[in-house]
Amino acid sequence: MDSCPRQIITPFRPIPLDVPEGMAANEFFNSAENLNDLVHNNGLLVNPENLLLYRKALGHSNTFDTSIIYNTSQTVLNPLGRPVRRTQVPDDVKHVWNRMNQIIIEYMLERYPDPDEALILAGEASLDATWPLTSPGVPSIRMLHNHFIVFPKSTLQAAEWADTSNPNLTDGGQHSLFQAYMREVYREFFERALDLQILKPMSDDASRIHLTGYPQGLPCWEIQGGVSALRDVRFWREYDDILKGFIDFYRTFFCQVSTRNAPMPKDVYFPQAIENILLFNNDFLAPAKKVRDRCINDAKYANAIRWQPAFKQLIYRNDAGQWVVTISQNSIGNAITELLGVVVKRVPDADSYEQFEPQLLEQLLEVRRRLVNADLGEGIATPYWAAE
Repeated sequence: MDSCPRQIITPFRPIPLDVPEGMAANEFFNSAENLNDLVHNNGLLVNPENLLLYRKALGHSNTFDTSIIYNTSQTVLNPLGRPVRRTQVPDDVKHVWNRMNQIIIEYMLERYPDPDEALILAGEASLDATWPLTSPGVPSIRMLHNHFIVFPKSTLQAAEWADTSNPNLTDGGQHSLFQAYMREVYREFFERALDLQILKPMSDDASRIHLTGYPQGLPCWEIQGGVSALRDVRFWREYDDILKGFIDFYRTFFCQVSTRNAPMPKDVYFPQAIENILLFNNDFLAPAKKVRDRCINDAKYANAIRWQPAFKQLIYRNDAGQWVVTISQNSIGNAITELLGVVVKRVPDADSYEQFEPQLLEQLLEVRRRLVNADLGEGIATPYWAAE
């Protein structure tokens, strides 16, 4: 069986939502009005922490697909001031969010137990650094949200091959910067900076999905104990430490790109590791010079740089049934599924979508019931389903 990224077709019901005249779509998607529509037409559950579980109107998969968004649209009107990564979320909110993640992932495993039949993934994306400075507005729904997705492997196997040069699969060339020039120091930084007990480094071969050949070149960690480890608060601390380590590495590198011999960034998480592993390391500083020199002489390349950390972080099940954590090195706007080599082409087709909708909603409402029973929120009524 050949390994190659796959492109699948996912039908959706067209959304009857009008963007006001003179307003870009990505600007409107950040508005309280759009989030109000999301709640009333697709909302499943909400809690006092402003975490909203909802059906994906423009989904990645019609087998199983839902998201939780930290809906700060009513409380933080400045889109650029909203939390967009886990490290910016208050501890009490993150505590509830982690429990919601654990319950939903356990449900997906229960419903789709065979790794030969289904690819399961869950994770979140940073949205603050994935937009060029000169583009109008800011990224769509600039609020931290995560995804819970199941793809049947039979669908992936039957899908056409995706273009391997697609920039969303290659991170626009900046992914290869980390891989080609800093692979060893990048992984050494994680190994020495982080105190991990539940997460164990994995080889590229062990972490890769054979059907797609992805992830490619990304550091991966096995979740020792499998999904049951998600019930341990230490897992979520280690999951956050992976993100913090990535942010420290990324910020330190691009500070050196921006300013030669720059001091350590302020408010880093692992200052000793930065000083000992990065700031006196030629394998780290030499690539910074290469990027800096190119920025000075190549305006288009310089404009494409994401100076602040941009990433996707996810939990997924590999072919052997192991559960894995990975984090991208510089996502320029690609979908979370593309880290695993799955490109989704969404097409408006209400009739096709309606064939999947009953089974999809049955699963989403069961997830909601379990979350309500765990005191993680209350159901929302929409024109399509009741509050209970």
